[in-house]
Amino acid sequence: MSDFWIFMALTAAMGLSIFLSLPIVYSKRAQGRWAVALNAVAIGILVFLLADIFSDVAPILYPSGYVAVASYSVAFGCAFVVAFLGLYAVDNLPRSGPRALAGGDPALPAPPVPDSGPRTTALIIALGIGLQNLTEGLVFGVNWTAGALGILAVVFFGFFLQNVTEGFPIASPFLGTRAKRSVTLMVGLFLVGGLPTLIGGAIGYYWSNAMFITIFDALAIGAIAYVILPMLRVAFRPLESREASLARNQLVYLGVMVGFALGFAVNAV
Repeated sequence: MSDFWIFMALTAAMGLSIFLSLPIVYSKRAQGRWAVALNAVAIGILVFLLADIFSDVAPILYPSGYVAVASYSVAFGCAFVVAFLGLYAVDNLPRSGPRALAGGDPALPAPPVPDSGPRTTALIIALGIGLQNLTEGLVFGVNWTAGALGILAVVFFGFFLQNVTEGFPIASPFLGTRAKRSVTLMVGLFLVGGLPTLIGGAIGYYWSNAMFITIFDALAIGAIAYVILPMLRVAFRPLESREASLARNQLVYLGVMVGFALGFAVNAV
């Protein structure tokens, strides 16, 4: 087996480790309070990923401390806005135009815009994680061609363990709901999140560019930042009683903290 195919096999193991979380998200216990807890853990993992991705791109943006490189900073800002507003468009434009349906009369109250469906939210989360995993593949490919064996081991096991946890954010919109989530659907969403690792790895094996990494890191950060907002809105949606809402909120706070700590722990291994 050639060096490239050994590299791709390891990259595939790293990227597709996301499927190791599939039995947990399909567990019968992933309902009720467990669903709330897993959703909160998923939010915590996404918050950690924001910090983790920015830590990767920060040396490019600020190579000499607090003074940013103008070209990279502009590219980062533009890519962030493109990802954030692009997902906003995907999430909202198909349901726009309620006043047109009401005859265009501004005096008529517009019907409420429904929340995103679980499939749309899960796809957006998978896209954000996929962009992040593409940059992970780039890092792995660059270090492989550089022959940095010590760094390679750390990168491989760190990304492998981190990707295992990334299945929870993707599955979180379905937890605690009656929405259908066929195995085919979940496998497809997990592939959207995991396969970009192989694409990034193949690119990094042959070619690397700081601007390319900056843009894709910014796209990932913009996508994940957008995804967290509706997840928080759902997590803190009022329940039937004040006591139930308070109990749920405490569970959400704890779950977010656990999710962030879990992301940090697996990244530090």
